[in-house]
Amino acid sequence: MHGSLASCESLATALTGGIGDASRASMLLCPPPVYLQAVGHRLAGSPIRLGAQNLAKFTDSGAYTGEVSGRMLKDLGCDHVIVGHSERRALFGEDDETVAGKFKAARGQGIVPILCVGELLEDREAGRTEDVVGRQVDSVLSLVGVDAFANAVVAYEPVWAIGTGHTATPQQAQDVHAFIRGLIARQSDIIAGDLRILYGGSVKGSNARELLAMDDIDGGLVGGASLDARDFLAIFEAAAA
Repeated sequence: MHGSLASCESLATALTGGIGDASRASMLLCPPPVYLQAVGHRLAGSPIRLGAQNLAKFTDSGAYTGEVSGRMLKDLGCDHVIVGHSERRALFGEDDETVAGKFKAARGQGIVPILCVGELLEDREAGRTEDVVGRQVDSVLSLVGVDAFANAVVAYEPVWAIGTGHTATPQQAQDVHAFIRGLIARQSDIIAGDLRILYGGSVKGSNARELLAMDDIDGGLVGGASLDARDFLAIFEAAAA
């Protein structure tokens, strides 16, 4: 929940002008929902994709005041949507069942879901990282099956490393990414091999190259650094390299 109409349009314009040869990596912008249409207009003709930060669990329409359906997002040109972000889980009470339902709703509209998973500091310190992340992934697998992960995206967010002063090392991040890929590989080696797994723990231009050099880290789910075009483009360049 950052920015204004002017700042979102300005950011989109700066990114379209600075991305250069985008064939080396992919960029996706997920602005607040009220600015989706305006940002989409600024991205028109560029290789940058448009996504949303959230969607309703319901696939079509109905008396759900305040919700935004996948069909509405599709109508605005979104081809990706974030589901289960750590802030949605922590601040708005979205449980694993709700997140799985949103994943299914996105797939039902032909929108690529970006499934966020991750553990709290107390989980990390108690050695429960794999239990928590495994439960979050398995809840989606149980509802929609492994085939729904073809062309989907998973983002690992160590909640303990976001704005807390704690930092995940590239190896710590890699270990969890490998674990996630292994969960999918139990049911399909092909889907697991093609799955994009993003890292979402305070990615910045200064640490992106080291993180993205890890074998199973395929990109970044970028928070604060995405609000500054120069910082965001530095992460893009690290991905491209």
